[in-house]
Amino acid sequence: MKNDQTTCYTNRELSWLSFNERVLNEAANPRVPLAERLTFASIYQTNLDEFFMVRVGTLMTQMNSKEKIIENKTGLDSEQQVREILKQTRELEKKKARVYEQLMGELEPAGIRIINFNKLSNEEGKMLEVYFDEHIAPFLSPMIIGKQHPFPFLNNKQLYAIVLLKTQKGKNKIGIVPCSNTVFKRLIEIPTRPGTFMLSEELILHFVSKLYNKYSIREKAIMRVTRNADIDASGIYDEDLDYRDVMETLIKKRNKLAPVRVELSRKINDSAKVELSNYLEIGTGHFINVQTPLDLSFVFELQNYLSEKAELFYEKRSPRNSVSIDLKTSILSQVGKKDVLLSYPFESMKPFIRLLEEAAEDDSVVSIKMTLYRVADRSKIIDALVEAAENGKEVVVLVELRARFDEGNNIEISKRLEDAGCQILYGLGNYKVHSKLCLITRTDDKKGISYITQIGTGNYNEKTARLYTDLSLITANQAIGTEAANVFAALQKGETIEETSELLVAPKCLQNKIADMIDEQIQDAKEGKKAYIGIKINSLTDKYLIEELIEASQAGVTIDLIVRGICCLRPQVAGYTDNIRVISIVGRFLEHSRIYIFGPVSRQKIYIASADFMTRNTIRRVEVAAPIHDKGIQKRIREMFQTMLMDDEKGKEQYADGTYHDRKLGNEPVNSQELFYEQAYAGVGEN
Repeated sequence: MKNDQTTCYTNRELSWLSFNERVLNEAANPRVPLAERLTFASIYQTNLDEFFMVRVGTLMTQMNSKEKIIENKTGLDSEQQVREILKQTRELEKKKARVYEQLMGELEPAGIRIINFNKLSNEEGKMLEVYFDEHIAPFLSPMIIGKQHPFPFLNNKQLYAIVLLKTQKGKNKIGIVPCSNTVFKRLIEIPTRPGTFMLSEELILHFVSKLYNKYSIREKAIMRVTRNADIDASGIYDEDLDYRDVMETLIKKRNKLAPVRVELSRKINDSAKVELSNYLEIGTGHFINVQTPLDLSFVFELQNYLSEKAELFYEKRSPRNSVSIDLKTSILSQVGKKDVLLSYPFESMKPFIRLLEEAAEDDSVVSIKMTLYRVADRSKIIDALVEAAENGKEVVVLVELRARFDEGNNIEISKRLEDAGCQILYGLGNYKVHSKLCLITRTDDKKGISYITQIGTGNYNEKTARLYTDLSLITANQAIGTEAANVFAALQKGETIEETSELLVAPKCLQNKIADMIDEQIQDAKEGKKAYIGIKINSLTDKYLIEELIEASQAGVTIDLIVRGICCLRPQVAGYTDNIRVISIVGRFLEHSRIYIFGPVSRQKIYIASADFMTRNTIRRVEVAAPIHDKGIQKRIREMFQTMLMDDEKGKEQYADGTYHDRKLGNEPVNSQELFYEQAYAGVGEN
């Protein structure tokens, strides 16, 4: 029985805000080391910036279209969603202000203070005035808006001093001073008080009257504009256009898109706010008063001052070499004998990099094919692909130019690979290619063609492999290799794969196959057999799969969902989702791995995947999920999943009303990420 009752659903955007609040909660968590809590505060702000740039930007674009678009779970239209987002964001800003004040108070005993002018002595004030005159004022470009001076373009996320002026004749004017400048420091240390700082924008705002000495200052504030980043790349794959040129143009266009939010550090009068809103072409409802610094990135500089205080930071951890593989002998040979699972960041990416490096030089390797979505700067993976091409191997690389905010980096990578002789693909017109798939093809006089395939949950990015939790399967299973070859063959023809038997491959062979496996569990439950579904993903928004999970719950299937971020399904709703438990883990490392488990241990199917349960992943992108056949790796993934379910240190449980709560499951709290690192240091694996 399908169900569309709104009691089972949470709006996608509001669920995301709830996730970001869980990030903010870590900034206030006394069990997190103080310096690390600064990082969580900054991440909260960075997350919110991107949310407004992308999601709110999309909603506002929809608001301006002729078609009224209704969200399919809670029935809210775009305008209603934006209104509720702004309302909840204002409440979260109040919470952020309390958290920030708490953090600043706790930093004082550690010797760090951020102060404003009313905390300075007269002597210190004079010293800072001299500093302003000599080191800041010469680099400022104050403006006054008028007929001869049109309102300037305000760059995305940059800081500006907004000054409401009055002329000697009583006329009102607006002055604007750009405050984001690479010439002078953001953190200005008070010479008489080591470890005590003032932010440069506050210093500018205090002495702004010196920049407008012919006017009287009525009001002043620091302002920051967030702009829509939802560039339309739908036309990038026109056969008559150069893909890279089009994307480079679109990236430049992004910085010019319309504002979606205006933050103010102080209140200004309503008439001035209306005037600013007219200039910026955005309603005053999008103005948000913020009681913390508008840009929190300076906290990383504060951490530098605290670097000698090890107790204020997490214990240092570094990825360990996997016990499943010996880096001193041939990786190709070892993988040919057994499957290998790497678990990042607890285990190192070195075995995969060595695999590529070895493949680049091995005479039996004829080709390497890979899909790239986000790649690190100065990547050894790219180096290996370049070397392989230069050694005469066929190297085919699909570089997704539409990886949001990584477009520029991907353009440069594609140029480098192309210059080395790699064949470059740019994805498919209607689908982003988000899969993490690598195929090494070998030939042998006796065995003929054979494959080694790597399928992952995370990007080929050495940097994020130390920060995100991800899984990477390397296998010589020839059935999997054959299907991976079919995937690449389809991509090279600009097509999508139509059918699979081993891999799950979106857009045509993932959502439907997941639904079939859910249906199998439903049927088992109806027949009185033990039935189980365990899913770990970043987001759950796909209504079709949500309805399947609701039906499974109603049939008596036990369902465990570990969903880090957006979760549009509410568990424990009587009569509908009684058998569903939802856990969210927000910890030191970003939870990013995707695991699908269907059935009890005796007849279990386990997959790792690049796809979340979001419609954009399941039917609008090319995604790949790989089955786990090795019994030892299956056991390891089951144990990892169960450990995460038992995480009551960083894991929060969602209630039927959509709220998340702490839980206590045993005498000693379980922190799954720390436990996985302890196991990696102890050399525990499936070997």
